[in-house]
Amino acid sequence: MTVRYGKAGRMLAAAAVLAAAAGCGPRISNHGYVAEPGALARVEAGVHDRRAVADMLGTPSATAQFGGETWFYIGVAREEFAFHRPEVVGQTVTAIAFDDAGTVRAVAGFGLDDAVVIEPVARTTPTYGRQLGLLEQLFGNLGRVGGQGGAAPGP
Repeated sequence: MTVRYGKAGRMLAAAAVLAAAAGCGPRISNHGYVAEPGALARVEAGVHDRRAVADMLGTPSATAQFGGETWFYIGVAREEFAFHRPEVVGQTVTAIAFDDAGTVRAVAGFGLDDAVVIEPVARTTPTYGRQLGLLEQLFGNLGRVGGQGGAAPGP
């Protein structure tokens, strides 16, 4: 027995194959601050203050904890593909430094090429004292139970 598909059946099958293939492609997701086109270029050193910057750009992603007042606007673009770990494909960091009067002192932008990968140290801190074996840990309290409400006997 031979099954024949009409033109509509072939088009439906082709659409299903294309839809399945489209679901396998990478997906880009943006996280953090996504600037409107030209918004960062409007911030001028010596002209704008904190309030004006907040009105133009919104609340900063982070602020400096030391070394003067600086606001950071951070945005990251990640590519996600199926079950693989997401990969950072784009990053923007805009740093806006203010002087003591609250006026913009400097505006600097950084990208993914400026990023520095920091490898955490994998050392362990040694602990001093007696190392107990498994059996000592399991049976070490046998015979130490006292009669005064579960308290250990005194010296």
